[in-house]
Formats: sequence, C-alpha cells, structure tokens
Amino acid sequence: MEYSGDHRFDVIIVGAGVMGSSAAYQLAKRGHKTLLLEQFDFLHHRGSSHGESRTIRATYPEDYYYTMVSESAQLWAQAQSEIGYKVHFPTQQFDMGPKDQQSLLSVVATCRKHGLAHRVMDSKTVSEYFSGRINIPENWIGVSTDLGGVIKPTKAVSMFQTLALKNGAVLRDNTKVANINKDGENEGGVIVSTVKGEKFHGKKCIVTAGAWIGKLVKTVAGIEFPVDPLETTVCYWRIKEGHEDKFAIDSEFPTFASYGAPYVYGTPSLEYPGLIKVAVHGGYLCDPDKRPWGPGVKLEELKEWIKERFGGMVDTEGPVATQLCMYSMTPDEDFVIDFLGGEFGKDVVVGGGFSGHGFKMAPAVGRILAELATEGEAGGGVEMKQFSLRRFEENPKGNAKEYPDQVILGSCL
Repeated sequence: MEYSGDHRFDVIIVGAGVMGSSAAYQLAKRGHKTLLLEQFDFLHHRGSSHGESRTIRATYPEDYYYTMVSESAQLWAQAQSEIGYKVHFPTQQFDMGPKDQQSLLSVVATCRKHGLAHRVMDSKTVSEYFSGRINIPENWIGVSTDLGGVIKPTKAVSMFQTLALKNGAVLRDNTKVANINKDGENEGGVIVSTVKGEKFHGKKCIVTAGAWIGKLVKTVAGIEFPVDPLETTVCYWRIKEGHEDKFAIDSEFPTFASYGAPYVYGTPSLEYPGLIKVAVHGGYLCDPDKRPWGPGVKLEELKEWIKERFGGMVDTEGPVATQLCMYSMTPDEDFVIDFLGGEFGKDVVVGGGFSGHGFKMAPAVGRILAELATEGEAGGGVEMKQFSLRRFEENPKGNAKEYPDQVILGSCL
C-alpha cells in the first residue's frame, strides 16, 4: 500500500533493525519529523536484530566501548520505563581464558581504567564461586563483573519502533530503497527513492541497512563499504535433568565469554526452559540475498568446551535447537558510525559493521546517529575517531589491535 501522507521529513532512516529503530526513537522523541523505512517486514528474521537473546557486558578489550555500554545500560532502563515492560534481564558477566591471553588481560585493564568493579579468580576460586557450575583449567583465570545480562532482541526492536511511533515517527516496512540522491532543487537535503517509484525528501538521511549496507552505499556513493556479511549459527543445548535450575538466570548464572580459540559465548537459561545458549563467535561469509541458510557449524571443539566447562551437567550430544543470524563484519570488528561524505557532506550518516557485538549498545548508537544527523556532531564523550569510515583509507585493516581477531570465519561464496 502506497504512503499517502507528506513525503517531506527532517530525517529519513533506511533500515529498521535495532540501530535504525533506536535512532528513530531518539529523533522522534526530540521532535524531529522522522521516517523509518524497512525493505522487509518489520521484525523479520533475515538480518541481525531478531531472536531470543543478546548479552550486555562492559568487559571489552577495547576500552573505548566502555562509555557506550555504560550509557546504553541507562538508556535501556529509560526506554523500558517509557514502554512499560522489560527487555533487559540483568545478571553478572563472566569472562574466562588462559591467564596469558592478551584479549582477556586487556579486559582486566579496561575494568581497572574505568573503575568497573571486578573480581579476578583462579580455577579453584571459580569452581567455588559458581558451586561447580563453571570450571576452568588451572592455567586460566576468570573475571566476574556485575554489569551483564540478557536483552530480548525482537522485543527490544519492537519497543523502539513503538516508542518512535508514539512520538510521531512514520514507519514503513516492505519499502526497499533503490537510491539516495542529493536534492538540488529544494534547499538541499536528499531524495530517497524506493524500488516502487516513491520518492521521499529528507533534510538528512541515516543508513542502517545491516548486512545490506555495502550494496546500498556502493549504489549511492560508488564506494566500497568495508563490511563483509556473515551467517552465524546460535546453538541451544539441553541441561541434564535435575540441573536445570542451576543454569537459570534466576539462579544468578552469568552471561559469559571464553577468550581463545574458539571464542565461545553464551547466556543463562531464560528463553527456553531447560536449555542454555552456547555458541561460537563466527560463521560463513555470504551474500545476504543468496544465503545458504545453514551450512552448519563445526561442533567438536564446542562440544569439548561445554563438557569441560559445565561439570558434565549439560548434554553435549548436540544442540537441540539452532537459530541463524547475520553479522556485518568490519576488518577490525569495530563499528562504522560516520558521515558518508563526498557529494553528500554531512547530509547522509552511515551506521554499520556492528560485527556481532553491537546490539547491547543500540541505545547509545541510536543517540549518536540522531545527533550526527541533526547537529552535525555527537556528544556523550564517545571517541568517534575509532568508528570513522576513513580509518580504512589509512590502514585497510582499520584500528590497530594488540591481540588476534576473535571471530572464526568460513566461506560459502
């Protein structure tokens, strides 16, 4: 059904995943006339913003994420108070790995730099602390922090879209954008054209197209956007009978991450009673429009990891449920939040490359995108140079890191 209202907006957002929806909420709440466009159904399962759980943690090797995570924790609570239901379920965060693992040592350094209360434990202390539910080798350490928890992603996206709508935003799904052009006739701004021939005028535009951002930016600006789409598989494992409550979020079981090869992450039992989410941070490079829809995951290392970590209380025969999701990977696994530049100057803002770890920071990212679009700069104390699109011109690998990549890549191209 064609849109019959006004086609002129202060800001047009292309892509209604969690980042675009968060930005729409921020803009509408500030009184800006906002249009949110989505190429598929709202809350679809083809991108990166669906599913049952994401983790929130402040324990990053890169200390420049701390400010965004800390702000987002407050903004999640604020949005929840406005909508009247919960999307964030707090618990502790637990990070583990070899005691000489540089990424994990950098996590400890981040905690110390920002005054984040944390506890570093040896293997014996970890076993005692978690009453045998988590066990690590003698040459490993564990780091426990209070800022953790599970976010319900589909519910969270719906929350931001509902709040945006309540504040006056216009939301349109099944509206694929074909191009974005400079408007040379009506006091500047941009013209956003859809594949159905509709045209919308915006003073500013934000592009948050997830795994499709590279294709759209190539069409719009003729440049290569440094993002590789990747299909990943999330696995749920059955907790053995009699132990189900031990791994539940109500029993203060943590969200967790294990540094090294493979990089393993997971959440306590919440969305599916009796199941625990444990997965590898990795997947297969693919075209988001020609996905394999599940080439599978290499399970042997993950099975062994589960068997050793959880004291035999989780069945390692195989995952009993799996879900597919998309990552949008940059070479350095850091975000891109910047002006598109070129002929568009500051009229088009891009947000992408959230690399499988951005969801938790969606409230802060939405705030930053909104401010870049309407004010030309972002406040809040976030170091924006780390997220510059131009950093790849100086170094194709992006930001320099002192530790190896965490994501495991395969290929299905």
